[in-house]
Amino acid sequence: IDIHYKLGVDGISILFMGLTTLLSILSVLVSWSSIREKVKEFHIAILSLETFMLGTFLSLNLLLFYVFWEAMLIPMFLLIGIWGGERRIYSAIKFFLYTIAGSLLMLVAIIVLYFKVNNTLDILELTNSNIPRALQFWLFWAFFAAFAVKVPMFPFHTWLPDAHTEAPTAGSVILAGVLLKMGAYGFLRFSIPMFPEAVMAYRDLITSMSIIAIIYGALLCLAQRDVKRLIAYSSVSHMGFVTLGIFALNEQGIGGSIIQMVNHGIVTGGLFLMIGIIYERTHTREIADYGGLAHAVPYFAGFFMLFTLASIGLPGLNGFIGEFLIILGAFRAHRLAGILSAIGIILGAVYMLWLYQRVFFEQLNERYRINRLLD
Repeated sequence: IDIHYKLGVDGISILFMGLTTLLSILSVLVSWSSIREKVKEFHIAILSLETFMLGTFLSLNLLLFYVFWEAMLIPMFLLIGIWGGERRIYSAIKFFLYTIAGSLLMLVAIIVLYFKVNNTLDILELTNSNIPRALQFWLFWAFFAAFAVKVPMFPFHTWLPDAHTEAPTAGSVILAGVLLKMGAYGFLRFSIPMFPEAVMAYRDLITSMSIIAIIYGALLCLAQRDVKRLIAYSSVSHMGFVTLGIFALNEQGIGGSIIQMVNHGIVTGGLFLMIGIIYERTHTREIADYGGLAHAVPYFAGFFMLFTLASIGLPGLNGFIGEFLIILGAFRAHRLAGILSAIGIILGAVYMLWLYQRVFFEQLNERYRINRLLD
């Protein structure tokens, strides 16, 4: 069997290596005082997760990629299941079952690839192989199942809000900042170069799923009372932009998607970090329990505003470039898709500014002493 420990770096994977390393360090720092039980085991889980994530981005052997891909489940399952909230067991099991179901289909596809295409698992060789058209369609959907759950695309997204809500702050940062990107990375690394005919055949269907995710995720954000669930559903919308750009299959769309993945990792990771800081001092995630925090912590409110505007995609901030290129690429590939995706940006501005207004303006909730917020 062609199994080799083969790693490599290119212009795409090096971006996600940097993002993974940055967010892993921040996750350790933000947990320095909040994690008080099983501290050693917690840091073992964080560092193991970082190792497996880096291995996934660096693998040049398909079976090695799958091993790292599956190994990530274990430390993330432990982070949610041991250090999570009240419903942590339910959320951890739901996350595990969704992900393992898609991954098993990918394993079957890897085995078929090995026996049907040159008896090799080398990713570079498989990318340059001529896979029969009929086989491409079956293999595409097997890989798609694993990647779509991880993104997550509509309608495979239902595990994400529960996982985010119950995960500790460090888990939410890594989940939003890195793990969601692995599905989109899989589309770029495997689906497009290995199954081009299947991608062309199903691009309209996946574009439609992406548009639904953009608008549906944004509308759900408007209905949320829990601040972490709101940011979780915003990730469904933002990652919808990423898959829209990837399956536009042009330079602007794919380039914008890569930029958007990195930007989303930084911005959403930062938002979860700041929400975690507030939660440690108030012990509530209900948006209605906040209010007036700008009077108590003006500098913190300024930083939160910066990340809020970046999430919206304000021109001049990092979130603008990726979304602009994605919409441009989508418009060139399918004019209606470009127009509909712009609705998601408008809704994104509405729910993020509404969140900021409810948390930082209005009247300060007297249940929370200002000195606690200033710690």
